[in-house]
Formats: sequence, structure tokens, C-alpha cells
Amino acid sequence: MALRLPKLPSIRDLTRIYNLQAKQKLSQNFLMDRNVTNKIISLAGLELDNALCVEVGPGPGLLTRTMLDNGALHVVAVEKDPRFVPILDQLKDASNGRFSSIIGDMMKIDHSQIIDCGLNLESNSSGLIKQFDSVHLVGNLPFNVATPLLVQWLHMVSRMEGIFGTPNVSMTLMFQKEVGDRITAVARESPRGRLSVLSQSVCDAYKIYNVRAASFVPRPKVDATVVQLRPLKTPILKSSLKTVEHLARFV
Repeated sequence: MALRLPKLPSIRDLTRIYNLQAKQKLSQNFLMDRNVTNKIISLAGLELDNALCVEVGPGPGLLTRTMLDNGALHVVAVEKDPRFVPILDQLKDASNGRFSSIIGDMMKIDHSQIIDCGLNLESNSSGLIKQFDSVHLVGNLPFNVATPLLVQWLHMVSRMEGIFGTPNVSMTLMFQKEVGDRITAVARESPRGRLSVLSQSVCDAYKIYNVRAASFVPRPKVDATVVQLRPLKTPILKSSLKTVEHLARFV
């Protein structure tokens, strides 16, 4: 199986061909720098053997292409904006059965749909994989929903629900730099607050890469940072995360 994509039109050309402009109401900023996506995937250290890569908000698909070119065999993207269907379908056709997309809202989607989509990819046509050993959740998250998404996923991690019931899970996610600082802040650091406590109660959380605002179209007002979160083998607190969240409001 070929593990590199054939030559495709550039992301800039595709957005021009399909007249795709970022929608402010969806907080969209397209990542256009392949050097940046290469760096993100390299630093993420994703174990790709028997792994499902789930991308949230692929948009025109540069990060998706990078994962596929780096050997990912099972990639499913969840995209809320149906305008990207033609580009994602084109990428599916070029992926040699390694990629598919779902048009839907990640806040509301049934995770079994994502897992089934991954198991039904042509790359698993033999049916040898009955369940994935690893799930890697990746995404350049829209800034206006990034925090609610993360909080939802942290609660699912604490209950081992959905894709977070897989033995080996990682989240490699892009946030506004200020939000990334809050997620990873340790005790006595000024950004520490509710997000720090929630994230670090159930995950190891650390920054892996800072991304300049100039890497996006349209250019946002602030830089971004990529944070990786991996569920703790043994959670720090025995209380439910719901209780921790309530108490963290006073941090």
C-alpha cells in the first residue's frame, strides 16, 4: 500500500477553486504552512500501528495530508462545515483507502460512528482489526469552541467513554496561546486556573509547539500553541471530575 499521497493541488489553489473563505462565525483560520504541520506531526510522536487518527475540523485538509504522508493508515475527520466536502472527498479518493470524513458536530456526534468509520476503511478491508489499540485525536480547533470541546473530552476521559475507552489515547490540539498556557500551567504559575486543574487531574498536559499567527489565513490576532494531553494511568484525584470542576471554579 502506498503511504504517500499522489501529487494534489495545493491547499491555496483548492480554497481558490472552491471559493472557500474562512467564516468568522465558525472561528475558522486555515493552517497553510506545510512546514508547521510537518513539525506538529513529528513532535506529536503518534504511534501509528493499529491506531485510529481522528481529526477535528480538518477544513481544507493540510494537517490531514501531513498525517497520511507520514504513514497513518486509518484517518477519520469530523468536519462541521459542509463546504469542505468536495476537498475531503478528493483527499479520500487519493488516500488509497486510508481516509474518510464525517460531516457533523464533534460536540454531538456518537463516537461509535467515528470508530465504525475507521474500522470500515479500505485499509482494514481484511477485517483483521476488530478494535484499535490506539486513538490519536488531533485538530486545529476553532478558537470559539476549543475550551468547551476540551472540557467535554476530559469528562469522557475520566469515564473512559467513546474513543477515550481505547487503551492508548492521545490528544494533540491547537489552541490560542493564552488557552494553551492555562491548560499546561503548573502550581504557582499565574495562568493556572480551572482548565489547568481539570486537564491535569486526568491527563499529562504539555506544550509541544508554538505556531505564529502568520501561519494562518486569515491571520488571527494572537499566536497559537499545540498542546498534547495523554490520560494518566492513575488519576491524581479520586473524586469525580464533575466535583473537581465545581471546586475548580474557585481556583
